[in-house]
Amino acid sequence: MDSLSIMRIRNPQSAIRNPQSEIKDMHRIDFSRAGVSRREMLCKCANGFGGLALAYLVADKIASAAALAERNPLAPRLPHYEPKARSVIFLFMDGGPSQIDTFDPKPRLERENGQAIPFETPTTVFNISNKILASPYKFRKYGQCGADVSELFPNLASCVDDMAIIRSMVADHSEHTAANYFMHSGSGFQGRPSMGAWLTYGLGSESENLPGFIVLESGLVPPGGMDLFGSGFLPASYQGTLFRKGEYPIADVAPREKGPELQRNKLALLHRLNGGVLERFGAVTELEATISNYELAFRMQSAVPELLDLKGESEATRKLYGLDEPDTEEFGRQCLLARRMVERGVRFVELLPPFRKGIDRWDQHGSLESGHRINAKAADRPIAALLKDLKDRGLLRHTLVVWGGEFGRTPTAQLPDDGYVKEVGRDHNPFGFTMWLAGGGIKGGTIYGETDEYGYFAIKDKVHVHDLHATILHLLGLDHTKLTYRFSGRDMRLTDVHGNIVREILA
Repeated sequence: MDSLSIMRIRNPQSAIRNPQSEIKDMHRIDFSRAGVSRREMLCKCANGFGGLALAYLVADKIASAAALAERNPLAPRLPHYEPKARSVIFLFMDGGPSQIDTFDPKPRLERENGQAIPFETPTTVFNISNKILASPYKFRKYGQCGADVSELFPNLASCVDDMAIIRSMVADHSEHTAANYFMHSGSGFQGRPSMGAWLTYGLGSESENLPGFIVLESGLVPPGGMDLFGSGFLPASYQGTLFRKGEYPIADVAPREKGPELQRNKLALLHRLNGGVLERFGAVTELEATISNYELAFRMQSAVPELLDLKGESEATRKLYGLDEPDTEEFGRQCLLARRMVERGVRFVELLPPFRKGIDRWDQHGSLESGHRINAKAADRPIAALLKDLKDRGLLRHTLVVWGGEFGRTPTAQLPDDGYVKEVGRDHNPFGFTMWLAGGGIKGGTIYGETDEYGYFAIKDKVHVHDLHATILHLLGLDHTKLTYRFSGRDMRLTDVHGNIVREILA
C-alpha cells in the first residue's frame, strides 16, 4: 500500500479524488520501498515523463512541418478549420456575361423595350443610350428549385439543383483591366496576389507532380495580362502556371537531354551546388524554393504528358464533354482537363473562355444576340458535363466550381450609331450582376439576392466581390481575416479589411 492509500485510511475525507492535493502529496511517496514495480512507478510518473515525451514529439512534428514548408512551399498545410472543399475550379467568363440574358430575367424590359429608362443611369465606359433593350432570349424554369435559365444554356439548366445562383453581385470597377484585377485579387490595382495564389499560400497543394495553381489558356489572356494570375508580394512559387495549347503547354519544361538519366545527373549536380551555397550562407528561402521548383519541373515532364493524354477516357466521357463537335471541342477539353487536375490534387484551376474569331469574348458592346449565343454554345455543354462528371465520381462535394465574369451588362442599349458598334449591344455594369457556385459545401438549388425590375442595380442581399472571396476561403477551411502576409508594414489579405461570408448559400 502506498503513502497516499495510508493517508486516505487515516483521513476518510481524503478518499474523495482531489487532483490538486494528490499533486502536492506526490513528494511523500516512497518509490524506493520494496514492492513498488517499474510498471507502477511509470504509471505514477506518466504525467511527468509522458508529458515531456509528448511535448518533444509535437514540437518535432511542428518543426518538421515548418522545415518542409520552407523546402517545399507547396507542401500541404492544415486549414484553420474543417473544410468543405479541397479544390476550386474557376470558370472565368472574361468580358462580362449579361445577367439579364442568362440567369436573371426581367419581364419589364419586354414591356418597355425601346422606351427611355425612368431614372438617371451611372456612367460606365461608353456614353450609351437610355433606351431599354429587352433580352433576345427566352427563359424557362428548371429543376426542383424553379430557377430561371436562358435558352442559351439548355444543358447547364439541368444542373440548377446543384447550383447557388447569386443575382446580387456588385463590384467596384466598370473597366475591364481594373475589374479583372479586382475579381482575381480583391484590388483594382496591378501587383496583388491572385485568389489562386492566396489559396496555395494558405493550403499548399495535394499534387506532388503538378503546380498548385494552373490556368488553362483559351487563346486570349484577359485584359490585365499574366498579373491576373500572379503571386504579387507572396513568394513566386504561388503564382499561376499557364497551360497553353499544344504538345508542350508549358515553356521550358520539354526535356533537351537525350535521356532522363543525363537530365537526372544534371539536376543532382545542381542540387549539390545549391546545397553548398545553403551550407555557407544558411537557409535562404528563395534558393530553397528555386531548388523545389527545379524538382517540380523535372517531375512535371512525365506528369504533364500523362495529364494531357485523354486516350484513357471513355468514348462516353469524351462525348459528354463535347469533344465530338467543333463548337464545343476546345472548351470541352479544358473542362475535362480541369476534372483530371483536381483528381490529381491541384488546388486551384482557372479556365478562360474559348476565343472565337470576330467575337470579343463575352464583351458584347455590339452584336449581343449572336455574340452571346456563340459564346454560350461553346461553354454550355462542357460546363454541364464537368458538373455531372464531378458529381458521378464523388468529386463535386470536395470541389468548388465558380462561374462568372468581372461584371455584368446594362439593360439599356449601346446603339449602332454611337460610332463604336455596328449592331446593338450592352455596356458594362458592375452594379448588379450574376455569378453561380456549385459543389464544395454549397447549398444546391439556391437563388440568392435580387436586382431591380430592370436588372441594373442589386437591391437585396448584395454580395460584394470581397464577400465572394471570403466565402470561397471559408469553404476551403480558411478564415479570411487570418490568412495574412506581412508586406509594406501591414498584414495584407485577399479581402483587405472587408468581406463577409455569405452563409445563406452554404449547405
